[in-house]
Amino acid sequence: MIVRILGEGQFDVPETAIQELNRLDDALMAAVAAAEDALFRAALLALTEQVRSLGTTLSDETLLPSEAILPPADIDLAEMQ
Repeated sequence: MIVRILGEGQFDVPETAIQELNRLDDALMAAVAAAEDALFRAALLALTEQVRSLGTTLSDETLLPSEAILPPADIDLAEMQ
């Protein structure tokens, strides 16, 4: 699965990681809905770190359709809402 982190690039993440990424995404969306800044920061960090650690970074010359797009790591809660 190709995942893009805006401002960083694309990562090829194994299909076996989808369930874990979905769990982390659910936590991120819950933090946004609750407007909890600390939870939002922690959830976004956990999700992006998981993509980075499990995925293989694609070269800048490789551009594939992304199946998931994550916000940049420095986005704030207000922007995300």
